[in-house]
Amino acid sequence: MKLTKAKENPIIKPEPNNTWESMVVCNPGAWYEHGVFYLLYRGAGNDEEHLIHLGLATSTDGINFQRVSDQPVMSPTPNGYDAGCVEDPRIVKFDDLFYVTYAYRPFPPGQYWLKKSYDHGWPLGQSSPKGLLYNTTNTGLAISKDLKTFKKLGRITPHDIDNRDVILFPEKINGEYVMLHRPVEWVGKDYGCDVPSIWLAYSDDLMRWKNDYLLATPTFDWELKKIGGSTPPLKTKHGWLVIYHGVSQQDEQYRVGAMLLDLNDPKKIIARSSSYIMEPEYSYETDGYYTGCVFPTGNVIVDDTLYVYYGGADKFVCVATCDINELLEFLLEQKQ
Repeated sequence: MKLTKAKENPIIKPEPNNTWESMVVCNPGAWYEHGVFYLLYRGAGNDEEHLIHLGLATSTDGINFQRVSDQPVMSPTPNGYDAGCVEDPRIVKFDDLFYVTYAYRPFPPGQYWLKKSYDHGWPLGQSSPKGLLYNTTNTGLAISKDLKTFKKLGRITPHDIDNRDVILFPEKINGEYVMLHRPVEWVGKDYGCDVPSIWLAYSDDLMRWKNDYLLATPTFDWELKKIGGSTPPLKTKHGWLVIYHGVSQQDEQYRVGAMLLDLNDPKKIIARSSSYIMEPEYSYETDGYYTGCVFPTGNVIVDDTLYVYYGGADKFVCVATCDINELLEFLLEQKQ
């Protein structure tokens, strides 16, 4: 089974008239409520620092989106912990507040596709903390009432290591918050995985995390270099639907798979796709700043249709769909 890509793709393109998003728009968090689709997307302009911001666009059909402003809705905090970038948001909602996890760096990443780092001017040495020395990615948490204004709460990741693809489950399970995360440095004999993999963690307050559990490791040829969570889990009658990404060792392309987790115990994988359900095919996925990348960060279910929103080639916002019941049936055929 494969997701069906919209003929309108890419559905959001860089906007030359907005300097902060003139070069890149990609990797959107998604939400659907009261007949409106919301995309909180990553944007960057043609500046040497490659500062990364978040913009907001809305739609009534899930395909045709309009920006709500020509300005970003969330930006790096000058001289703050996320001064380099805010990117790859994932959205859930508890009660009346949106909770958005997002990746950040202390310094701008620079135009990474040129294979060189931006000189931020701080005289760091080998004795400096490696998170600063290597401009390590971490994950922050922000809350919002409307996805237009935000209160940043700081780092949410349970350990101060390179950790992104941090995604909250949309409701508590057995009285605890649950997250997916992908600690890049947790590899080797002590961790039970040879390459970066998907972990679970639990919390009583969303800020202090415990009981880290290795959920899934690369298994199939198309994901052997690394895997990570992609979109917030969706609750279905058969289990938590988790869309994830994998990177091939052979061609280093990003592809997409799916798994089902037990509703009451997400440590239990009910089913997992052995084949990918989406891969780079079109120019908007192969001709950009990462050549050969489909990277989902948002999903919603509306009237039995699953909408998966993703970044194409680190340059465009795109969408693919399927009948949710067909996908669940496909997964259950591969029950663990």
